[in-house]
Amino acid sequence: MEWTGARYADSPTVESQSWIGAPPPRVWELVSDVELMPTLSSELQSVRWLDGATGPAPGARFEGRNRHPAIGEWTTTSHVLTCAPHREFSWAVKNPEAPAALWRFTLEPHDGGTLLHQWVRLGPGPSGLTYAIARAPEQEQQIVFVRLRELERSIGVTLDALKELAERPEEAGA
Repeated sequence: MEWTGARYADSPTVESQSWIGAPPPRVWELVSDVELMPTLSSELQSVRWLDGATGPAPGARFEGRNRHPAIGEWTTTSHVLTCAPHREFSWAVKNPEAPAALWRFTLEPHDGGTLLHQWVRLGPGPSGLTYAIARAPEQEQQIVFVRLRELERSIGVTLDALKELAERPEEAGA
């Protein structure tokens, strides 16, 4: 990631993609399973559906418990925005009208497999990052840049893990 000098108010984004040798329905099964995501992340510790939801649907909510060495532990509620099977899954962290972050997976059939994109936009709503910036406003651009680099690395790890899981041969009798 190159230095952009972005500020939080710019709603900076990170996106990465990976080609996966599995069809979109298989990849969808994984990306739409929010309870799987903590096994693919060092920051996200656990997820549970709220309000009786058992899976993704527009308007469904889930709670995520997170941990970061520099920030500590926190819990957020996310709201599913888009749930288009085999194509797109997105959610807003905290307030869906002004999210702390907006996350999205998009899937495209490509060369006999799936081109999977993972994207995140920070802000415009308050988050742990806005509190860090408030403590050191003169370092805002550096704080944002460091967080974007962390997210870029994390997305890469997630995409690699999803690829490995999706391409794993089905077990006989499973």
